[in-house]
Amino acid sequence: MTKRTLGANGPAVSAIGLGCMGMSEFYGTADESRAEDTLLRALELGVTFFDTADMYGPFTNEKLIGDILKPYRSRITLATKFGIVRDEDGGMHGLNGRPSYVHEACHASLRRLGTDHIDLYYLHRVDPDVPIEETVGAMGQLVDAGKVRFLGLSEAAAETIRRAHRERTITALQTEYSLWSREPEKDILDTVRELGIGFVPYSPLGRGFLTGRFTSPDDLPEDDWRRHNPRFQGENFEKNLELVDAVEAMASEKGVSPAQLALAWVLHQGDDVVPIPGTTRPEHLEANAESLQIDLSADELQHLDEIAPPGVAVGDRYPDMSTVNG
Repeated sequence: MTKRTLGANGPAVSAIGLGCMGMSEFYGTADESRAEDTLLRALELGVTFFDTADMYGPFTNEKLIGDILKPYRSRITLATKFGIVRDEDGGMHGLNGRPSYVHEACHASLRRLGTDHIDLYYLHRVDPDVPIEETVGAMGQLVDAGKVRFLGLSEAAAETIRRAHRERTITALQTEYSLWSREPEKDILDTVRELGIGFVPYSPLGRGFLTGRFTSPDDLPEDDWRRHNPRFQGENFEKNLELVDAVEAMASEKGVSPAQLALAWVLHQGDDVVPIPGTTRPEHLEANAESLQIDLSADELQHLDEIAPPGVAVGDRYPDMSTVNG
């Protein structure tokens, strides 16, 4: 698999990473055996960039990733996130970006991951009650101590990114980006490119919606978080199917799957873009990897812009902060 560099001076990682959240929670019942098969197949395919967070599980996803990938630790770039506070029972307790919590969360993640350093450490969500300079300053102390190599932010606004980057070098910004979530094009992409920060889109397949797998909300498992997502509900779902139908038609003409077309579009947005589609199945992982071989002409990219202009999706990306994930 080809590689891309995160930021001006960040790590070289596989051009497609792997989002690991769904292996533990949110998208139906977890299957650790299948998760292991998927992780090991990712390594075989050349994936070197793995993304987790302390709140996934909660806490169990980091341990799963750490246990399975430990023999291959020197070959991979391991990213995790902190800042969304949960308890052992899964309850949400808001955001915490206080300096003392930065150190506490990092030490706990290092223990669960079974490693002495985190390659890329993200602030999962910005705590509005703590100046970003204080949070990032504490994150920088972790770099100085050798516990973290590079720093990242997730879902941060443009001015917040600038302030954070003035405090300590930010290597990567992670945010949702896909054919149905093009909000970063307003000012985020210009900002990170100006500052030399890599861009890591999560949910590049629209939380699975753009794959064409779902024709009704009833297709989702009963314990699937997406049942509470506004874009997967009622009239919103039906209207969003129109976008999927258009993507499917174009994919059929090109001889690829809708998921591959959607992922290829993200990959064509720049060599500084490293998407991290999540999957729990090796066969989906293999199909995603094939997206790197799909060439999109200027006319095809223009057609996709017409199919899926900014704001095309109906419904908010999240119901509210009490169920935030990603």
